Amino acid sequence: MSENSNETFARALVASGPTPVRPQRMHLFGQLVGSWKAECRFLDEESGAWSEFTYDWTFAYTIGGRAVQDVLVAPSASDPAVLETKGTTVRVYDPVLGAWRVNWFGAVGNDFCTLVATGHRDGIRQDGTQTDGRPIRWNFSEITADSFQWDGWVSDDEGRTWWLEQHMDATRVSS
Repeated sequence: MSENSNETFARALVASGPTPVRPQRMHLFGQLVGSWKAECRFLDEESGAWSEFTYDWTFAYTIGGRAVQDVLVAPSASDPAVLETKGTTVRVYDPVLGAWRVNWFGAVGNDFCTLVATGHRDGIRQDGTQTDGRPIRWNFSEITADSFQWDGWVSDDEGRTWWLEQHMDATRVSS
């Protein structure tokens, strides 16, 4: 029996591990590969109110182990029993730049971001712009084998000051 095109696509996309070309470089995001439960707080800019919800966040090696990609999934607002994919991030190490190129595709909310990532202190710092052109800084911190924190910062003054828009505490579900 032949597999369908979705199975063929998934098999071609997902890799079993990092590329043997740069395994040390792949560890920066590779340490996140697996499934996580993320408790999220998000600030509504207009009202100033924080909302809380839970995401399932899965990371995998993709594109022959040359990328680390994630998928963010949450219960649907209309039916909590139905899971809805919120978006995906693709991260590829660029040896010429000496850093990671990061692209978030939040197709549900029409939100698309481009960032550059490097190791920073105890985690990962990602700097870029969001859909509306404002500077953003997304940080992974306090990374352990079983947990990490993620903070999304935004600047309204070209990076002179920053305010916290989103915070997630993630706990590993599986490797």
